[in-house]
Amino acid sequence: MTVAIHVEGLDKSFGGRRVVRDFSIDVEEGRITGFLGPNGSGKTTTLRMLCGLLTPDAGRGTALGFDIIAQSWEIKRRTGYMTQRFSLYEDLTVAENLEFAARIRGLDRRRERVDEALAQLGLAERRRQLAGTLSGGWKQRLALAVATLHEPRLLLLDEPTAGVDPEARRAFWDEIHNLAGKGLTVLVSTHYMDEAERCHDIAYIAYGELLARGTAEQVVEAAKLFTWRGEGQGVDRLAPQLLDNPAVEMAAPFGLALHVSGSDETALDQALEPYRKPPFRWTKTKPTLEDVFIHLMHGVEDNFR
Repeated sequence: MTVAIHVEGLDKSFGGRRVVRDFSIDVEEGRITGFLGPNGSGKTTTLRMLCGLLTPDAGRGTALGFDIIAQSWEIKRRTGYMTQRFSLYEDLTVAENLEFAARIRGLDRRRERVDEALAQLGLAERRRQLAGTLSGGWKQRLALAVATLHEPRLLLLDEPTAGVDPEARRAFWDEIHNLAGKGLTVLVSTHYMDEAERCHDIAYIAYGELLARGTAEQVVEAAKLFTWRGEGQGVDRLAPQLLDNPAVEMAAPFGLALHVSGSDETALDQALEPYRKPPFRWTKTKPTLEDVFIHLMHGVEDNFR
């Protein structure tokens, strides 16, 4: 596989606070890499450094074969960027927004490109509709059409489906996989665990540090976390009591059930022993990606605290 992005030791600070610290990553061409982490963890800052929109304070690397500092303009020309908030012109139609984007970029075959984009993302019947009247899901499709109109080699998506209904999210992700299948490299920041699992691989960042890297399965396996699922009337109310035990790193209700996790299997079993009686039933289960991410947060210092 060809490496689309290779960076080492990236650092970035704002107002004396170190937002990204010693960040290194390789991303293969044609892969969808998900960036996860709490708010303020440095995800967006990292994405912007990778495509030349921000200059790192330290570190080096390449994206699409170009130096991220000395040749950032070349990277920008070959990158599509979709922001979290809808940033197109709401008083222009769907087609007019695409035509405007094509003119700004000085693209050739403008009418042909616009028609292809409209057809590709199912927007053809809405070409004359004002962008401001679109639902959240259709606005995201239009934003994606604009971001890919110039046929980029790298696509950055910053919380692309925030506030979008599940059906629209699925359609959006189907299109992202279609684009990646054609060789487009996609970097996406998200808070949704199900979206993380739809990525080819993930990078978990907490307060500027890369804590985990790999496929969802690899990240779960590497965490070496032990999890029990509790069921029975009132089991979801045990979380505060269990969290008083240092062996319990996480106790989170899932509906009427309770997920309890810890990294020391023996100590965790002992912590649960007083509750292994009716009406409670406990089953050992595989930790979820959410379980692992909460586990990874233990011991990590908030650099804005």
